Amino acid sequence: MTADAIVLAGGRASRMGGVDKPAIMVGGRSMLDAALDAVRDCAEVVVVGPHRPELDARFGQVREVPPGSGPVAAIGTGLTALGSTAPLVVVLAADMPFLTGDTVHELLRSATESSADAVFAIDASGRPQYLVGVWRRSALVAALAGLDSLVNQPMKAIVPAETVLVELPDIADCDTEEEVRRARESLSSDRASARLDLTEARERISSGLSPLVAYEAALGEVSGAALAAPIVAAGPLPRFDVSAMDGYAVCGDGPWQLRRDVGFAGGARPAGLLPGEAVRIATGAHVPDGTTSVVRDEFAAVTGDELARLPDSPIRGDVRKSGEDRKIGDLVAPAGTRVTAALRSAAASVEVTAGTVRGPVRARIIMTGDEIRSSGPLQTGQTRDSIGPVLPDLLAGCGVHVTDRVHLRDTAHSFDDMLTDTADFDLLVVVGATGGGAADQLRTALARAEARVLVPRLALRPGGSTVVAELPTGPAILGLPGNPFAAIAVLLALTPAIVTACTGAPLPRKILGPLHNAAAITAPVHRIAPARYAPDGGWLGDPTVRTAHLAGLIDRDGLVIVPPNATDGSTVEFIPLPS
Repeated sequence: MTADAIVLAGGRASRMGGVDKPAIMVGGRSMLDAALDAVRDCAEVVVVGPHRPELDARFGQVREVPPGSGPVAAIGTGLTALGSTAPLVVVLAADMPFLTGDTVHELLRSATESSADAVFAIDASGRPQYLVGVWRRSALVAALAGLDSLVNQPMKAIVPAETVLVELPDIADCDTEEEVRRARESLSSDRASARLDLTEARERISSGLSPLVAYEAALGEVSGAALAAPIVAAGPLPRFDVSAMDGYAVCGDGPWQLRRDVGFAGGARPAGLLPGEAVRIATGAHVPDGTTSVVRDEFAAVTGDELARLPDSPIRGDVRKSGEDRKIGDLVAPAGTRVTAALRSAAASVEVTAGTVRGPVRARIIMTGDEIRSSGPLQTGQTRDSIGPVLPDLLAGCGVHVTDRVHLRDTAHSFDDMLTDTADFDLLVVVGATGGGAADQLRTALARAEARVLVPRLALRPGGSTVVAELPTGPAILGLPGNPFAAIAVLLALTPAIVTACTGAPLPRKILGPLHNAAAITAPVHRIAPARYAPDGGWLGDPTVRTAHLAGLIDRDGLVIVPPNATDGSTVEFIPLPS
């Protein structure tokens, strides 16, 4: 059943010193954003409270009169502002950081299954939450109309006799600074331990990272970027009528008198043809005025100065008319299109060499670990950096330009300066320091930097310790495991989603097909393994792989992502290895 929503985002927050409570951030989003996300499927949404210019235009905004005159007055103002007449009205207070769409869906389900005038949630203590509920519009209108005044009325003044109470989790409100602190700690703990599968991780990255700033650039200089605005033709294609074949431009029906001049592509245009005349012409040459068609060489018979069409040869025009492929103003490529050789060529053919773009993504690679050595002889306890040197090529295959590679020592605050000196980078690719060991400092550094974590961990083998975050200053962080195979596998699986979020380009189309020996590889969670093409189509994966080096990728065509409980022949995703 269709529902509207009223979100109450005013009030004085007297127990918190009068702060703007709905704007308080908990878990990387404001409590108002939590409420708005919970009612995202409602037909119309009105926010009652002080005007907030940052809100999306799809949300209506009104203020109760007088301001701060209580929830009943706010509900009445919101109900009047709703333009639609949906039979159900959701009412939510914007001081509950754990609200979700499931909360609202469960209330709506209960409302449709009962004849009660209103459905309210019960919190963990058994207390009804009258500002987390669904009303029948007729009952709400009647309840408000029954009061002499709406100002400073308690919610119980309008609660109807026929109600349903539903016990729901995670509807605790935050009325004090201590409750806000506990809510933040709870969300931080939950998110830190959550493991996402690749599908959810990609979705969070694609929708959660901030896009790069758009700018004007020569298309030949921004390979890996994506269009931030469409490209339209600045000139027609072809620019003028041209011959589509090597042959003879003719005027009228044959036979024709063949002239001595010749039309070459890029050369002078032959003089206009008179009826019964023909002129030799090359593919791409500007046909002379009066041309009615071009007779291909293979269809032409020349005797002296006379040209005729061979008997039984097909009648074809073989002239490409000006603008038949593109007219001025025609769309060449929409916003979001990746800047590729094909796009540059198509744009150049209609006199476009520059465009508004986002990207390409500029990355810094950060190798971690005291034991890692990139050059020189190895000392006791050291190991060679076998993945840092290959990451630029792998990232380039995903459309990322690596501009710097550095090495960090294992110290308590080694990341702090690195996470603040980010002006020249859109992405920091960190290898190692993502686990929970004594030397794994990335997560605590991200917390100190107040980074927003999108992917806390992955439900994936190998690669579970992966973390993806975004710094307040803008750059994204891709924290990869220190294990070489895990690092490469996760990088190839997640980097396209990062590029999509930053540039606005669509995600690459998935390559799907049968994995003939899936049963030998499958695990309780998604597993990623090297694979080679099978002779009869599909792939054969490696049931075992030594993950401490990349030798297992030699003579392999790509990686397969194997879902839990897969059987032989199951459809899997294939990620090609860059050549």
